[in-house]
Amino acid sequence: MKTNLCNGWSGLSKVNLLRSVGFVLLGLVLAGCPAGKQTPEPSGDVKKIVIRGSNTIGEELAPRLIAKYRMEHPEITFDLETKATGYGLAALSAGQCHIAAASRPANAVELKLAQSRGVELNDYVIGSYSVAVIINATNAIANLTREQVRDIFTGAIQNWKDVGGPDAAIHLYIRDPISGTYLGFLELAMDRQPYALGLKTFNTYQEIVQAVAQDPNGIGYSSIELCNRDGVKGVSVGGVAPSVATVNKGDYPYSRVLRFYTDKAKEPPVARDFIQFVQSARGQAILDQMGDVPHP
Repeated sequence: MKTNLCNGWSGLSKVNLLRSVGFVLLGLVLAGCPAGKQTPEPSGDVKKIVIRGSNTIGEELAPRLIAKYRMEHPEITFDLETKATGYGLAALSAGQCHIAAASRPANAVELKLAQSRGVELNDYVIGSYSVAVIINATNAIANLTREQVRDIFTGAIQNWKDVGGPDAAIHLYIRDPISGTYLGFLELAMDRQPYALGLKTFNTYQEIVQAVAQDPNGIGYSSIELCNRDGVKGVSVGGVAPSVATVNKGDYPYSRVLRFYTDKAKEPPVARDFIQFVQSARGQAILDQMGDVPHP
């Protein structure tokens, strides 16, 4: 496979190239699993739920959901490993997990890979991850374009006057580099360009909100829930305000629908029960508490 990819790269069609990448990813998933642990139990007596996939879900949300679920089902254990959505979908296609956690829809390559392995995907929407851009409540700016947001956080724009504000230096407040949101905002709002130098990092959204509330020239990001706390306001992006309604309608640009995928033919009852718990009022309340947007 490696030789063919290297020697025939220019001759591959886009579809075949992407398909090859998908199978390479599947091979890496297979190679990375220890002998004897490649396939979860297929029976209805599963006591361990294996979840693979998105960091956006796996960093904080999934552990909280799992902890709450296990309070009522202590006999059930979980094996959670999150690297990326593609990793989870490849693991599901390889029969190595019960649930693939995803922060984007399965793409054409992943759907083709699943089909090639005889896997029909069940698609469960559990909520939305979103990030609101916040500024000090005294700042007169109400709207920024996506390009302006990108240029502010990458440092290409460093003065508020360049986006219609006062003649004052912009102060940036963001999450710490080990957080999923640090990378999530980089992907959603910054075209994967690096953050500006000289910014301040914080461990929580609440700390960012507090810092921006105390700085008339500050800008940062938070959950939708926190974006209108005392001292700060959420900025519209491209004319769309950050709100639960605009996220659920798919209008707000800095959001991602969160999903659980399963193999329809091999979905164990306990995995389905866990997903139903996540979609229930109790599970959705946890999404709300974590700053995510519950599924309507």
